[in-house]
Amino acid sequence: MKFIFADSLDHVDPGYDFLRDRYSEGRTPYWDDAYPHEIMGYAPYKGMLVSRGIVGGVAVGGKYTEAQAMRFRRVGAREFLRLDKPQFEHLPIFGDCGAFTYHKEDKPPYTPEDTAEFYDDARFTHGCSVDHIIFDFDESLKGMDGGTEEARRRFEITLENASAFRTATAHMSARFTPMGVIQGWSPGSMAEGARRLVAMGYDYLALGGTVPLKASQIKSCLAAIRDMIPASTRIHILGFAKADEIDTFGSFNITSFDTTSPLIRAFKDAKANYYLPSKSGKLDYYTAIRVPQALENPKLMRLAKRGALHQETLVEMEKNALSALRAYDRGEAGLDETLDTVIAYSAPAVTGSPVEEMPDAKAIKDLRERYKRTLVDRPWKKCCCPICSALSIEVMLFRASNRNKRRGIHNLGVYNALVDQLPSNSDDNDLIQISGDPSETERDAHGSFVCSESV
Repeated sequence: MKFIFADSLDHVDPGYDFLRDRYSEGRTPYWDDAYPHEIMGYAPYKGMLVSRGIVGGVAVGGKYTEAQAMRFRRVGAREFLRLDKPQFEHLPIFGDCGAFTYHKEDKPPYTPEDTAEFYDDARFTHGCSVDHIIFDFDESLKGMDGGTEEARRRFEITLENASAFRTATAHMSARFTPMGVIQGWSPGSMAEGARRLVAMGYDYLALGGTVPLKASQIKSCLAAIRDMIPASTRIHILGFAKADEIDTFGSFNITSFDTTSPLIRAFKDAKANYYLPSKSGKLDYYTAIRVPQALENPKLMRLAKRGALHQETLVEMEKNALSALRAYDRGEAGLDETLDTVIAYSAPAVTGSPVEEMPDAKAIKDLRERYKRTLVDRPWKKCCCPICSALSIEVMLFRASNRNKRRGIHNLGVYNALVDQLPSNSDDNDLIQISGDPSETERDAHGSFVCSESV
């Protein structure tokens, strides 16, 4: 089972100044930035996935600039993602259409033919057929029962596109592996979709529409699908949002799955922002400490506008919080005094009210307990990945993109190592360490392009 990282231009400035919170001088976005495998010095995943909807184009506006989208197709995905170095050349590059980006449309904005051309031009190793996402789901339905008229229409569009995509890629099969996408409104309908895809000649299927589903529902779908297709047929799970529960999916013979969850949770989760492997083989989660930029945080700005806290006071509180945390990291400040200083500034940014106005609030008490656990355990000291080694406590600060994404990249490494340790992968990974940190020899082989050590 391979963890594939779904990229969305998730790179960072390797020369970012964390003390002054400034980008490196003369930085040009993308060109001077580093992808996770560059900043880490090794790939914290077993491959990457790029959605056509993220790249964008005439049909759908994506996240790439027009110049980036043109270059992506001209030089190919591997060179664009900087996976063309010898140590990364073996990593697969998956492509899908990004069905959620056009879920409100009557039909997909792409044809099977131009999608096959897109994959071939960009030299993907794997490409998914054009699907149309189905949001309806009822686990209790049997076989092809149920399904709204719209769900059934999208089901047929997905399969018709898969058939046409199979034809369009027939002469490209030696260049990339076509994958048939499964959509459905129940386990039975997804199993029928899988059966029809195999009958078309697909031997690698991609299960879509799983993002809103519970883990138990996804398992029901996989069980139904596995009962309907040959054991040799490979399965990929698209946009797997239940990444934390991947260890319970071993019995379904999943070949691969893609997710952004470890990176995204670094800055979108309220509590679980930093991953650390536990002795049980699971993950421990720590809360990052929020020290936002005083003159940019919306809640702090609202407090300043209504006169609850002056801007000058907020800037001084921000400075004190950062100084206290760095002193604590150096062993020059105590736990309680550090917490008091941090909470005085962080709590207003989280709750929108000064601590003095709600001293007994449960939200503040919970926040203090989570921060206390982070500071007492010092998880950043227990990780020897390039990110944590270079940044120390800075990696634990919930503050601006360059810290937050680096914390997410650390999470990718920890998560990739966790997946490597699953029983289904044990035969191939006897030497992999759960920390996600390769040997010094391996890291040296990947070059010196690692985290800035200016902190």
